[in-house]
Amino acid sequence: MPKAKGKSRRQKYSYNVNRKRLYRSARRRANPRIACSHIRHAWDPTKSVAQNLAEMGLAEDPNKAVPIPKKQQSGMEVESNRWEQGKKIVRKPYVVNEMEYEASFPEKKSNTLSRDLIDYVRYMIENHGENYKEMARDEKNYYQDTPKQIKRKINVYKNFYPEEYKEFIASLKQEKMDVQ
Repeated sequence: MPKAKGKSRRQKYSYNVNRKRLYRSARRRANPRIACSHIRHAWDPTKSVAQNLAEMGLAEDPNKAVPIPKKQQSGMEVESNRWEQGKKIVRKPYVVNEMEYEASFPEKKSNTLSRDLIDYVRYMIENHGENYKEMARDEKNYYQDTPKQIKRKINVYKNFYPEEYKEFIASLKQEKMDVQ
């Protein structure tokens, strides 16, 4: 198959384009992508990142905010002077307070499984019990999981929904007793 005509030729560099101006204007237009809503609301687009963060009481560079003290023989006097010089005026302390308040709440558990996986695991346990080799040969094993993979999925289900699993096993035992 022949090559495309323009691909083998060298690209020409355009000397007439001022790339600095293009880069600067694109940078000015780009808004900072801030994840935290508290910072986003207090952000002043006319100021630099360092100025904004300093006003909020946040550090731009964590290495400069909390420096690792060098071992000196003169003692604590030099270090205390260094800390006093680093302090700046915080004009927007509410940002840090709101962030600390939000961080004090316990983290929500987001451990959930898909409905398909829950149905798959329940079907396998219902039809095969603890026999993982049979589960691997089952026609509903669309992804051709190995016995170990199926066992792992069942253990994940047990860990995420322990009460639901116990109720499910109890209902299976009830059904077996009713059949007998």
